[in-house]
Amino acid sequence: MKVSSIVIKILLPLVLGGAILYWMYRGFDFNSISHVLFNEMNWTWMLLSFPFGIMAQVFRGWRWKQTLEPIGEHPRHSTSINAVFLSYAASLLIPRIGEFTRCGVLKRYDGISFSKALGTVVTERAIDSLVVAGVSGITLLLELQVFHVFFDRTGTSVDSILNRFSAAGYFVTFVCGIAALVLLHFLLKKLSIYNKVKATLGGIWEGIISLKNVRNIPLFIFFTIGIWASYFLHYYLTFFCFGFTAELGIGCAMVTFVVGSIAVLVPTPNGAGPWHFAVKTMLILYGVADEHALYFVLIVHTVQTMLVILLGIWSLVALNFTKVKVSEAKTTETDSFFITK
Repeated sequence: MKVSSIVIKILLPLVLGGAILYWMYRGFDFNSISHVLFNEMNWTWMLLSFPFGIMAQVFRGWRWKQTLEPIGEHPRHSTSINAVFLSYAASLLIPRIGEFTRCGVLKRYDGISFSKALGTVVTERAIDSLVVAGVSGITLLLELQVFHVFFDRTGTSVDSILNRFSAAGYFVTFVCGIAALVLLHFLLKKLSIYNKVKATLGGIWEGIISLKNVRNIPLFIFFTIGIWASYFLHYYLTFFCFGFTAELGIGCAMVTFVVGSIAVLVPTPNGAGPWHFAVKTMLILYGVADEHALYFVLIVHTVQTMLVILLGIWSLVALNFTKVKVSEAKTTETDSFFITK
């Protein structure tokens, strides 16, 4: 990978997130934050939220180990969990790099096939997307009036977006899409790594279909529920840290949790910027003052990001004391490609 490409992948998310944060907090009195932190905020609730933030990642590590077993890969529990801890911390530097980081950790310490591990990560993402979609649908039905107000105020609707396109706009978009696909096809054929990429995709597919062979489906479901319940409680308990959010109720927490979960799909470090904007906007719809909403998103996101960093540091220390598992050589051409690159 070229240096320029690496720089772009690091800088663009930082610039995007920074631009949104600058726009949101321009003219904001940051000196007032210290007063809120030390005089108005109830830190007990914030501390109580930490175990759920940790358990969300622990559940993810346990579930990941379970999805690897049907394809003949058996990482240690501790390695799986530390790999997940490290992956979230790594994604703060380069968004989405965490998926590759945790697969690399399992390859390094437990000899797990990189491509198969990556396939199970894809499986996890698909399952989590279904969970978010389901929770979003339920929340939308329960809090329909609030979403209606949100769309009215932001002017966001499918019709309004489509109406902005002329016939020429649709044609140009279609042509550009086809051209991009054709170009991608020829580039892949010309690249010397085409066959290796093809082999890698085969390993990924094996990981994806492994879900049907998971031995204990109820346990897999339990881990999945545990992940998202822990995420929610990690967030919801922070409502009780502030007087202006403590009485908003679980309905508001669900709505802001859903829009925040969707906002973090934008590739910025830990969703910084998009998450702030989405959650702040919904809090205002529930009657929270603009300044108070800014306090909430800034403090909660910063503290929870610090927890992610601490868990990443913990995993680095723990992995340094982890012995590399001695096993039969299973390194394939696909895995060696990723290791050498």
